[in-house]
Amino acid sequence: MKCKGRKTRPPFRHVAAQGVMFLAAMILLAPIIWMFSTSLKPDEQILTATPRWLPNPVSFVHFNRLFTQAEDFPVARWLFNSAFISSTVTVLALSITSMAAYAFSRLRFKGRDVLFIAVISTMMIPSQITLIPSFLIVQKLGWFNSYQGLIVPGLAGAFGVFLLRQFFLGIPVELEEAAYIDGASPAVIYWKVILPLAKPALAALAIFTFIGAWNDFVWPLIITNDISMRTLPVGIMIFQGRYVTEYGATMATAAICSIPTIIAFLIFQRRITEGIAMTGLKQ
Repeated sequence: MKCKGRKTRPPFRHVAAQGVMFLAAMILLAPIIWMFSTSLKPDEQILTATPRWLPNPVSFVHFNRLFTQAEDFPVARWLFNSAFISSTVTVLALSITSMAAYAFSRLRFKGRDVLFIAVISTMMIPSQITLIPSFLIVQKLGWFNSYQGLIVPGLAGAFGVFLLRQFFLGIPVELEEAAYIDGASPAVIYWKVILPLAKPALAALAIFTFIGAWNDFVWPLIITNDISMRTLPVGIMIFQGRYVTEYGATMATAAICSIPTIIAFLIFQRRITEGIAMTGLKQ
């Protein structure tokens, strides 16, 4: 006869799995912890023979320098550029990819499946291959060193079309048929039926798009040459000189660059999981 009040111990496998996950999490978090710790250290504590994980005392001199010497380090302008570009790319990319996904999943037209395969096949092309053609097109349009050149090339993505199309295919067709009976047009169905039901997938795609645009380094580097048009990831290079690297300022800028993405992930982590889990592979 078992005693109901007695608690059962977790099995060894469960404890071992938790220990392995905790160890993996600490290994992954170690560079982030070191980055924030270094940004809060005085210069004499950064390069020491014995690594120091905790700053003593905590110093905000590097952050203060970034925001007080705006002529040499326009971090506030870089922060605005990154926020504006990432937000604009996210909103416009969601609009474009959701409309394309709705057309591929619901509308019937000749060559739809072939065109969808062509769109998806672009995911196999490395982004480095399209850098030179994209640069030449932007230059011909006169968008070099401008917000248009930084935003427009990132608006279309095959991954977003695929993700939303698979989610749209899982929405019952009966809802659309009922809307058609009530006299709704395809545009009304897309706006008032499909999009409200696709909030988890849209939220997941929005986070992926925002983080990708925020962390983008190569394209802002080659399409801008004015320091005021730089983004935060590109601006970090300014502190890495040929002979001397300002580690404190570099880590402080990297910390500022990392905070928005970390906050966004912590807030919308559940939405990301829901969006991926609810996106089936229905054909």
